[in-house]
Order: sequence, then C-alpha cells, then structure tokens
Amino acid sequence: MLFNSSVFAIFLILVFCLYWFILKNIKQQNILLLLASLFFYGWWDWRFLSLICFSSLLDFAIGLALNNTQTHSKRKLLLIISICLNIGLLFTFKYYNFFVESFLFLFHSFGVDLNVQTVSIILPLGISFYTFQTLSYTIDVYKRAFEPTKDIVAFMAFISFFPQLVAGPIERASNLLPQFFAKRIFNTQFALEGLKIMLWGFFKKIVIADGISVIIDPIFESPELYEGGTLAIAGLLFAVQIYADFSGYSEIAIGTARLFGFRLMTNFKYPYFSSSIIEFWKRWHISLTSWFKDYIYIPLGGNRLGFSKQIINTFIVFCVSGIWHGANTTFVLWGIAHAFFFIIALLIQKYNKTLFQSLSVIRISKILYTNCIVVLLWFLFRAESMQDVSVIFAKIFSSNITHHSLVIPTYVYIVIVVLFFVEWLGRSRDFAILAIGNIPVRSIRWAVYYVLIFTILYYFKTPLNYIYFQF
Repeated sequence: MLFNSSVFAIFLILVFCLYWFILKNIKQQNILLLLASLFFYGWWDWRFLSLICFSSLLDFAIGLALNNTQTHSKRKLLLIISICLNIGLLFTFKYYNFFVESFLFLFHSFGVDLNVQTVSIILPLGISFYTFQTLSYTIDVYKRAFEPTKDIVAFMAFISFFPQLVAGPIERASNLLPQFFAKRIFNTQFALEGLKIMLWGFFKKIVIADGISVIIDPIFESPELYEGGTLAIAGLLFAVQIYADFSGYSEIAIGTARLFGFRLMTNFKYPYFSSSIIEFWKRWHISLTSWFKDYIYIPLGGNRLGFSKQIINTFIVFCVSGIWHGANTTFVLWGIAHAFFFIIALLIQKYNKTLFQSLSVIRISKILYTNCIVVLLWFLFRAESMQDVSVIFAKIFSSNITHHSLVIPTYVYIVIVVLFFVEWLGRSRDFAILAIGNIPVRSIRWAVYYVLIFTILYYFKTPLNYIYFQF
C-alpha cells in the first residue's frame, strides 16, 4: 500500500478512528496496530507476510532465550543463529542471483563455464529494513543493552509498525518498543505537528519527486540517446528527486506515527547543506548510517585501533552500504566511491587541517564542493548497468556537456526553489515545515498550508512507487 494513494487515506482514517475512539486499552490498541500493519504489508502481496512473521517470531524467541541463558557460548550460538537465518533470508531473496551471475562471469573470464541456474525471485517489500530492525533487537539483547520483552503482540507490532515498515526509519528497540507499553493520551498539538510533517512529505513526494521522475526516467533508461548536457541536468534533477522521494517518505512515516502517539527518529537533516562528505553522511538516511556505525563499524574496532584500521573499517562499512542498497555492481561501486572521498576527507582532517580549511573560503563553497561529489556519485546509484555508467561519464566529461535538449516545466524550477528555501529557513529544526509556525500572522500561516494542500491535489495523478521500495 502506497502512502500517496487514496487507499492509504481511507485505511489511515479507519485505523485512526478505531484506535482513539473505540479502543482505550493499550493491549487492544497494540493488537489493532499489529493487524493494521500486517494488512498494510499484505496489501502488496499477502504471501510475504510469512517472512516478516517468521523473522519476528524467531527473534522474539531468541531474545527470551538470550535473557534466560548465562553461558557465553550458548548465548553466542543463539546470536549466530539469529544473524544467519535473518541474513540468509535477505541473501536468498535479494542477492542470490547477483552472486551467482558474478561467479559465473568470473569463471567465464578464465574460460570455465559453469552450469548454475539463476532463479526468478520477487524481492519482498522492505525486507532490508525490517531485517535490520529485528537484528538490532537481538544484538542489543545479546549485549545486555536492552531487556527483551515477553509481550509477543507488542514485539511484532514494533517490527511491523506500518508507518515505517517498508522504508524506515530503521528504529531501535530502545526507542520504539517501550512506546508500545506507555499509556497513550491523544495530544492535539503533537498530532497537528504530525499532520504538518506529513503535508511536507507529500509535497516532496507527489509534487517534486514524481514530477521529476516523469522527466528523467526515460533519460536514464536510454542514456546513449542523449547529449552530455542533458545527462548532467538529469543527474542534478535525480539528486533532488531521490532526496524529495526518500525524505518525503520518512516524513510521512514520522507524521503518521505521531497521529498514533509515537515518536520516530529523524531520518534526514538537510543533507544537501553539508559542508563535507563526512557531514553529509551524518545527515543522510541517519537511521541506516547509525545502524552501520553501531553494529559494524564499532564492533570492527571503529577508530580505537589506530588510523589505518579506521580507514579499513570505513571502507568495509561503505562497501556493505553499497551492497545493502542493491544487488548490482553499480551500487557496490557507488559505496566504494563514497568510501574513497570519505577517507580522503578523514586524511585531510588528520594530517593537514590548514589545507582542509583552505579548500573553501566560506561555508557555501564547501557545500557546493560536497554536492558536486554527491551528485556525481548519484550517477552510479541511478544507472541501470555499468555499461550505462560508462556512457554517462563519457558524455558528461566531454565537449558534449555543452549540448542539451531537455525541456523542464517551469513549475519544476519553482517547487525546487520552494523546497530548498523552506528547508534553509527551517534548518535549525528537525522538520523545516514546523518553522512555518514562527510566522506571526495566523492567516499567512494557514495560507501556506492551503497552498501546499491544493498544490498536492493538483499534481496528484497515478501513485508512483518510492525509490527506496526496491531496497
């Protein structure tokens, strides 16, 4: 079920009314949230409900077993079982064909042809997100950083919570799970903030991301047909599209959760205002970045074992990040490329701070420098294949860059300016739209909200998938 659909609007209203006006008991509300979440996920394909239920039941049981077991070897075995089964499912559905094809290509390059068949597998929606969420629970219980719950309904509702089930934020049990046990009293101000955050998320998705998608999708499907200038502009537009699309999803999820009295973590903090690639990764997809930091980077040693080890650990994390995003060589290369620029920034910071500061005279030039890197690497992320990558870079790094035939509707320019203008004004807050509340004249505040609403309704057409649904 898509957020940007009429079906979701009906679903949300019905669940909201049942939740607040019919059910007053926390246990009953949790049951409703669980059933609603399973219905929300099953709307896409009910067959894959078995996977999310299996992962939830597995880690619920292992969490209790970890808490009741004192022997270190047995606790370690339980953790390994959880990791292997969860990652095994993720590998089977998301990466099996990729690795089989990679091995076949490798052996073929040495003149050896293997008879190994790929299989036709549908990628379950959101499997990368809920797998990481349930894994973090098991790991935290293993480290005794979190007490496991004995309430199966609350636990399954935590794993499958419909606002953030499909594309995050990837929540930690320590933040979200206790909220399923806290008494909920409807808070009008909190709910209104949620609606405003949702409004800004819908504006980003429907007006900006979907509007850009129609323009650039044909270009990336056949890059060989277009000039370097057209491809360069398409790359800039994709940078806006993926941000508006994914941060828009996160804000709709966060706002929806607030309607039910839940507070989810902030997933984006204006990443395109970053003055370094290091800062960018502190602001982009924060829930995933922090997950990699806590469960891969730090266990590997982080920066505690010397600078050379820090560089190796950083490289590993970015490689895993690339693979997490998709079973394609382009994603792996995207992760490696980001690791390269990230490590360069670390080296400059460590060994030549003067040079690091002199790279940019003022912050805005640092922001431009950082965004040049980010946008350039988005080509790797968006390209369909390595062949397309070669075509794109060959054209944008040639005299062909001065030619383009792209016609961009005026409204696209306007809404992009509005996006960054509002977010620059509201950059001191977690959600830029809430800064509208600082406008002293009430009629002007409401005028802004109504303009956003009517713009969304005007540009709403056939609902398009979110980019991160494929991950």
